[in-house]
Amino acid sequence: MARALKLAQRGLFTTDPNPRVGCVLVRGGEIVGEGWHQQAGDSHAEINALRQAGIRAQGSTCYVTLEPCCHRGRTPPCTEALIEAGVVRVVAAMGDPHPKVASQGLAQLREAGLQVEHGLLQEEAQALNVGFVQRLVQGRPWVRCKLAMSLDGATALASGESRWITASPARRDVQRWRARSSAILTGIGTVVRDDPSLNVRYEELQDEVPPGFSRQPLRVVLDRRLAIMAQARLLSLRGPVMIVCADATSPKAESLRGRGVEVISLPVTPQGLDLMALMAVLAAREINELHVECGARLAGSLLQAGLMDELVLYIAPKLMGEAALGLLQLPGIQTMRDCIEVDIKEMRAVGQDWRLVAKIASPSR
Repeated sequence: MARALKLAQRGLFTTDPNPRVGCVLVRGGEIVGEGWHQQAGDSHAEINALRQAGIRAQGSTCYVTLEPCCHRGRTPPCTEALIEAGVVRVVAAMGDPHPKVASQGLAQLREAGLQVEHGLLQEEAQALNVGFVQRLVQGRPWVRCKLAMSLDGATALASGESRWITASPARRDVQRWRARSSAILTGIGTVVRDDPSLNVRYEELQDEVPPGFSRQPLRVVLDRRLAIMAQARLLSLRGPVMIVCADATSPKAESLRGRGVEVISLPVTPQGLDLMALMAVLAAREINELHVECGARLAGSLLQAGLMDELVLYIAPKLMGEAALGLLQLPGIQTMRDCIEVDIKEMRAVGQDWRLVAKIASPSR
């Protein structure tokens, strides 16, 4: 199963919106076939492993990181293929939360006489598909916020200058987080101040994606009053763009649509555009992992709304002084009891900088 998980990781950047899945077929203590789901619309992991095994699949055990599908989508059911190939035992790391599967795949295999088990390395399999699971179970994407700061907790100088807090190895590392995401979210303040591209620079990931692969995540900009500049860099780059505003019927909205930009409106709350409604819209678009690169206000709003699941924080060996801008705007925190807890999962050096990955403790929602 550990080998199957390593195979599944090969699809980290390419399978969206499908889950990352790996499969290993074993007979007589020997691996006879292995495969992984490489890209949405292509064969599933089990089919690729069966093709490699050929007739040696008969009498084998299938180790697969996700419950085999039992419905016909863009590809035929994997359960039928396993049964027809003569596989006698299936070990799945986790069940598939998709409503068209949801334990039905395992049940179908049992009914056909196969020995079925699940739960082996389940946590590792779920971590690999954290966004896919959350979208189907909770109805919203997994929200991962990337921030960079100095040692004294600043994200920009008082003038707004922030390029570059971190060194080039850390910036290359960010490309991996972008590439695994379904969408990238920012606010209009960041667009006006930094004019970011918010795309994936695949030339920096040449050894980690198939040749010619160039999927760009959906770029989403929260822009209540449609203040985005006509010359904004992200509007001229390849890949889909969505502008979220309060009124999508204005002449500015129509002008943006004429450039191929999707413009939608959301309700407005006292805190700004309705972030919960945004999550529902993105989930309906099959957005599994939402990567956020934004300023202190939007990051703080997501955190206080209980909509930030994970924080990826790059810490640079710099001191920027007391007049510099802070990391998060979190009004209302006045006592230690009000503080938001995080669970640090990883801390490692990336060049001269440090990367900290923390899971946000779930507040009451």
